[in-house]
Amino acid sequence: MWLLLLAYLGGVLTIVSPCILPVLPFVFARTGQPFVRSGLPLLVGMALTFALVATLAAVGGSWVVHVNQYGRWLALLCVALFGLTLLLPHLAERLTRPLVAAGSRLSQAAGNDARPRPGASLLIGVATGLLWAPCAGPILGLLLTGAALQGANLGTSLLLLAYAAGAATSLAVALLLGGKVYAAMKRTIGAGEWLRRGLGAAMLVGVVAIALGLDTGILAQVSTASTGSLEQALVGRLAGKSANGGGAMMAQNLPPRDAGGGSMMAAGGAMKATAKDPALPIEGQLPALDGAVQWLNSPPLDAQALKGKVVLVDFWTYSCINCLRTLPYVKAWAEKYRDQGLVVIGVHAPEFAFERDVGNVTKAMKNLGITYPVAIDNDYRIWRAFNNEYWPAHYFADAQGRIRYHHFGEGDYAESERVIQQLLREAGNGNVSGGLIQADARGVQQAPDMSTVASPETYVGYQRSEHFVPEASLAPDTVAAYQAPASLTLNDWGLNGQWQVGAERAVASAAGAGIVYRFHARDLHLVLGPGADGKPVRFKVTIDGQAPGAAHGVDVAPEGSGSVTEQRLYQLLRQPGGVGDRTFSIEFLDPGVSAYAFTFG
Repeated sequence: MWLLLLAYLGGVLTIVSPCILPVLPFVFARTGQPFVRSGLPLLVGMALTFALVATLAAVGGSWVVHVNQYGRWLALLCVALFGLTLLLPHLAERLTRPLVAAGSRLSQAAGNDARPRPGASLLIGVATGLLWAPCAGPILGLLLTGAALQGANLGTSLLLLAYAAGAATSLAVALLLGGKVYAAMKRTIGAGEWLRRGLGAAMLVGVVAIALGLDTGILAQVSTASTGSLEQALVGRLAGKSANGGGAMMAQNLPPRDAGGGSMMAAGGAMKATAKDPALPIEGQLPALDGAVQWLNSPPLDAQALKGKVVLVDFWTYSCINCLRTLPYVKAWAEKYRDQGLVVIGVHAPEFAFERDVGNVTKAMKNLGITYPVAIDNDYRIWRAFNNEYWPAHYFADAQGRIRYHHFGEGDYAESERVIQQLLREAGNGNVSGGLIQADARGVQQAPDMSTVASPETYVGYQRSEHFVPEASLAPDTVAAYQAPASLTLNDWGLNGQWQVGAERAVASAAGAGIVYRFHARDLHLVLGPGADGKPVRFKVTIDGQAPGAAHGVDVAPEGSGSVTEQRLYQLLRQPGGVGDRTFSIEFLDPGVSAYAFTFG
């Protein structure tokens, strides 16, 4: 509701923006005519058409994100054409000439009619709305960012309609006051034209970046199709901080939990306990899973498909260390209880831009041995339906479709498995397997030693970075030369060499760039990705200035060498003995690597 109110107020303020100027001649042509029969229909038509066109723009922008592999070039062509119309007024004039001519004829006909016809005014409003949609680009871009919090759906249309209604309200007031407002505002027409051209140029830069394969990470910053950085600025302060280690990672870059309610907040009584089983409360109905953009390993699953089944929903993302360490247990439960009535569903909700790529997720699932159904929740619709806040998060539903138990983060695996067994017995299965699974967790998926972890999850991008030194040297979104201090205190980190630090990642601009971190933990991981060309990036790791030897991680040789071949989490150190404050250093021998976040275990 607050977002709708803000959208409406933003529309009201549009009257003081130059981008409203192109529609003013149509509006003030109604001066002196009955407002209800002339001005009001025009404003209604303008607002409805604007909301429709802007919604299509939001859907098209989402399309560019989701069709990285299929239809990419056609989508980019559409966006490029729209950008050119903003940048080149003559092109826009040619494309809209039939519309303008039709609007002029309608305007003239309505103006010559002694009794203004609402239908003609409504059609003029439709034409005006089509003209206004592109000219309002700078403000519309910010609004579409907010609309992305709801996804390209009915909520998006309502948000855009609220903005259009606010603008129509201002125009209605101006219309009632007369044409003096128009004369006063014409002086700002030059600024409005430069705003249009600036937006067009920015869109074309985004198209070039995507066409060159730079959309991983950059797409969230320069393309009008993504909402990452602006969304973070709008709602990041309302969400929680990240908590690394044996707990859960709280989502900071996603829409905050809706405190107003939701299915997961429903209260309820407890089922009558048997002699064996403790009572499990009813926490609410299992939300629908129809918000996924795609399903892997399965056709879409709905309430009918899950009828009579015990369901475990696992929210995860493939570069999250906490999620990776729970997977051995989730996979083992899916295998053990599959024929006894349990359905495990993974909901992949991405944290970083590269995790939106379905190809990346598919490859990760294959490498991780995930065979149960996975819903791709790139729009976070399922996430919001559950009012979820964490990776990983496990929700357990009984055969009647009611949430009976949930667990956030790692650990408590025995308790979770006993809940599965109890819900299967309640469903009427008299032959539920007993005992508890012994998960075979190796490499990155091995359980952490939390007694040794004194370093927090640390983001490399400036949007959420902490403990960067020297802090004054950080140059956001600019290629700069860095030199880390010779001595670091615990949990401080720095850069060496040429880097461009963006909102969610830092990109090495030249060979020899490096990162140093003073940490305290058994394991050190770093989320990395190769350059835009996909070529492997070689690196060298040291600990306290020496080759890691026996302390090397699964992605590093004992002498410290390794290479970044894909976008994922890399285990760089696993110390076999005592843990103390140590200095980690990594040098990238080739340019182009992207560094996202450190995690520890």
